[in-house]
Amino acid sequence: MKLPRGFLASGVRAGIRKKRPDVALLLAEKGADAAAVFTKNRFQAAPVVLARRGLKKSGGRVRAVVVNSGCANAATGAVGLAAARRVRSRAAELIGCLPEEVFVASTGVIGVVLPDAKIRAALPDAVRRVSKSGLSAASHAILTTDVGPKVAQASFRIGVRRGRVVGVAKGAGMIHPDMATMLGFVMTDAAATPSFLRRALREAVDASFNVISVDGDTSTNDTVLLMASGALRNAPLDGDGDGDDFMRALTEVCRDLAWMIVRDGEGATRVMEIRITGARSAREAELAAHAVATSPLVKTALHGGDPNWGRILAAVGRSGAQFSERKVTLAVGSLTLVSNGTISAYREKDAARLFGKERVPVTVDLGSGHAEATRLSCDLGPDYVSLNADYRS
Repeated sequence: MKLPRGFLASGVRAGIRKKRPDVALLLAEKGADAAAVFTKNRFQAAPVVLARRGLKKSGGRVRAVVVNSGCANAATGAVGLAAARRVRSRAAELIGCLPEEVFVASTGVIGVVLPDAKIRAALPDAVRRVSKSGLSAASHAILTTDVGPKVAQASFRIGVRRGRVVGVAKGAGMIHPDMATMLGFVMTDAAATPSFLRRALREAVDASFNVISVDGDTSTNDTVLLMASGALRNAPLDGDGDGDDFMRALTEVCRDLAWMIVRDGEGATRVMEIRITGARSAREAELAAHAVATSPLVKTALHGGDPNWGRILAAVGRSGAQFSERKVTLAVGSLTLVSNGTISAYREKDAARLFGKERVPVTVDLGSGHAEATRLSCDLGPDYVSLNADYRS
């Protein structure tokens, strides 16, 4: 997949990981306006701290992104921050830009200081290798426990001009709403003001990365960055003009990446698409959706393809949402399992067939109002336990 106009990419091996490429470089040839959202975890990794400060100092301008896997550089104090700064300074020197225009991100083991000397030694090779077709190499270099890379694209129109949005992400474990360990980098050739990009990104993230859950954990390094090169030469989007189709494309890319993350949940085989309707308020709908998405009993039943809807209702019942159980309806796909709080007439084999599919759409109507909420969650099986028990081995 080629990058939007104005962007180049590469992926190289610095030796942080034993055998795999582990450093990605995304380059905005003439710079890009940018916006980002970050983890809400109080133990924010050094690259998150540095990237946040740099974005503010540069006025939302980014020239390059340096991403490493294999080391989160989180909970490493002043030493870790200094290591991240050295990487940023070396990249700025090679590219010819200000240090604050280099956005850094890391993923991997927490509590280990970034081996920045290895990254700095690999950066000249990364700069030499950047190309319009370098996204594949970059997408592999940012992976940790992911089964494979995650890349998505969509096109949009602004007047007579056709532009593109392309995104790349990583994430399989430590995934949960409120910025779920995940990294996401989204690029477009549209021109847009930083303030518009901030609003657009938050809206897209709330509809995508903030409605997914793999295991209920939120990482120290979570970051989603949106960059706009302006190579489309449109009048900059500022919220007052032709931004609707761009917004659709941005949201589509973020949703596609979010679905890939949940589907790639560590050891996952299925995705449950949870929709709560008929809640009294958005808050209560969110509570119910959250309870179902994070229930170990629901997730293990999903792993076995077991249509044990009682576990879903039990999760909704303890969520804190207020409703009358006599008005609750539960369906999987078009098959109604519970109607007005009472079991419906259905064949068990039909329910088992639906729960055995890769995508399992579940709707719970609380019958108490008009508010809705959605979540994407995956099953929980023995591979998740095995992988995380041996993560540092």
